[in-house]
Amino acid sequence: MLSGKEVAKHNSRDSCWIIVHGHVYDVTEFLDDHPGGSKIILKYAGKDATEEYDPIHPPDAITTNLPPEKHLGPVEPDTVERVEVEVTDEEKARLARIAARPPLSTILNLHDFEAIARQVMADKAWAYYSSAADDEITNRENHAAYHRIWFRPRVLRDVTEVDFATTILGHKSSMPIYITATALGKLGHPDGELNLTRAAGKHGVIQMIPTLASCSFDDIVDAALPGQVQFFQLYVNKDRKITKRIVQHAEKRGIKGLFITVDAPQLGRREKDMRMKFDAEDPSEVTQAGSEGVDRSQGAARAISSFIDPGLNWDDLKWFKSITTMPLILKGVQCWEDALEAYDRGLAGVVLSNHGGRQLDFARSGIEVLVEVVDKLKEKRGLTFPHEKFQLFCDGGVRRATDVLKAIALGATAVGIGRPFLYAYSAYGPEGMDRALEILHSEFEMNMRLLGAPTIKHVVPSMVDTSNIHTHIVAVPTDKLYDLNYESLQHAMLKEVKSKL
Repeated sequence: MLSGKEVAKHNSRDSCWIIVHGHVYDVTEFLDDHPGGSKIILKYAGKDATEEYDPIHPPDAITTNLPPEKHLGPVEPDTVERVEVEVTDEEKARLARIAARPPLSTILNLHDFEAIARQVMADKAWAYYSSAADDEITNRENHAAYHRIWFRPRVLRDVTEVDFATTILGHKSSMPIYITATALGKLGHPDGELNLTRAAGKHGVIQMIPTLASCSFDDIVDAALPGQVQFFQLYVNKDRKITKRIVQHAEKRGIKGLFITVDAPQLGRREKDMRMKFDAEDPSEVTQAGSEGVDRSQGAARAISSFIDPGLNWDDLKWFKSITTMPLILKGVQCWEDALEAYDRGLAGVVLSNHGGRQLDFARSGIEVLVEVVDKLKEKRGLTFPHEKFQLFCDGGVRRATDVLKAIALGATAVGIGRPFLYAYSAYGPEGMDRALEILHSEFEMNMRLLGAPTIKHVVPSMVDTSNIHTHIVAVPTDKLYDLNYESLQHAMLKEVKSKL
């Protein structure tokens, strides 16, 4: 076992060791290839870098990227030199804003969580969570599309009791939603994705575990209640041996559905995230490429995703079927032709999604694609939805139970919600997650009654008017809460100029 004194000797570019989670790593040869630049690593040279490492890296990032001979072994914890983190004026102001948060009881909807999170999150975290592709048109369209669908409620129905429980891939859920996969949960709260796991178990909904979680996969599974259902979202690695190991381990741990992301052969250009980059990077290194051509100007998203295989194709699905018995669902389908192909190839379903507007800008919303898919699969294969053996899901832009009910009426089995839950626990911790799910529960109960639907099965296509869904320029009242939360993209700015006086 190494001593902290020995590790501390290796504190320069010529010999750089760091400690992460009690283990020592020699990162000397990795300095120029680190997506965040060498400066942030050198700040922790010879010291414990765990607190800086955790929020912006998946747990296995360092073990995956460094060869085994660079894993130097455990360190004696009592001998480690700690890094004294200076509290900046900006951080003091942020802490003051946290202290000024309104009581949780005054948070009335999911928009409120976003408004508070924007004020209390670190800039880097907010940039990563809120960013979207290019001009962020699709990001905003995801929400706006729901405004083009109107209800046709039924009256004089007994709605004394309403039941909005459902089944997703054969598993019970208390509401027709699931917590969809989102990366880097610790950016918003030290417990990261565990906040989602615990809330999902408590409230009877299903969590989709992300490949790029801040918490380890096993920690997330271990945090689940006995019998709690979890799905897994997979980014397919170029190294199929790694992918096979991940998939089979997930199945062994009891995961009930494998959602293969298919809309991200390369991560999109997310300019808010790119402008933020990394707090401690050296500007001189931003355009410098290391031996592997690392582009440091692309922000946290691309920095953690270089392993994703752009060669993934339809023929690979046979291989997936050969390595697992989990239901296979394609996440990120954006047209009826691909949904039909997925059905013909015997998959369990598709998620109609554009990655939260973070990939191809001007991709259509999931709810618009849902209308098209239901129509075409009925025409081509005689399918009606919801369909037990081929389930349709959608995500993106959901802020109200009414959004979900529109998708359910159109044939979706359930709807994924991502960012709003990140904002909930980033703003208020685990209590925020509880409150968010309680709000949705209350909204479902009220709106099911107002629709005249005592159960989810009674939420049917005749209850919605979709005649305007494909019209992308249409006069509808704007959602002021959503618009107030939206942070406009910024142009490049001059550096602050100090006065000569």
